[in-house]
Amino acid sequence: MSGIPVDSTAFAVFDMQELTATNFDAGLQSAGDELAAVFFWGLDCFNCEIAKKAMLAQPDAIRALGLRWFHSNVYEHRELGRRFLLHGVPTWFFFHRGKRLGRATGWHGLAQFEAAVSAARERIRAAAEAGAAGVGTAVAGLSRSIAGQTD
Repeated sequence: MSGIPVDSTAFAVFDMQELTATNFDAGLQSAGDELAAVFFWGLDCFNCEIAKKAMLAQPDAIRALGLRWFHSNVYEHRELGRRFLLHGVPTWFFFHRGKRLGRATGWHGLAQFEAAVSAARERIRAAAEAGAAGVGTAVAGLSRSIAGQTD
């Protein structure tokens, strides 16, 4: 089965930037505040090809997820497979500001992928709320300190 060329159509259609062990963290940083999805795949991986074809069959729905896309061939960049403890591909990891939020393993249809994206976005929202609550508490404590009050 080796020697089968890689169909990179999905990478081009969804503007997926290739990540290697060398540029992985910098690549994620380039996503800024966007939700990043890293598609880990492997050469001659039948299920990876099925996933790419399924994504290409519904490009508008995939784009509507509003993701910043990346991809990495973990058969070529094995250190990434070890870093993320991958036991199989295809696998998608979701990141926000470089922080890992979750993953989807295998392509089980658009609805389940959308659910994984929603769960990642919920983690971003919850972290933002927790951060805002912490900032509010710190500001209130600082205001009391300035006024001469203590907690």
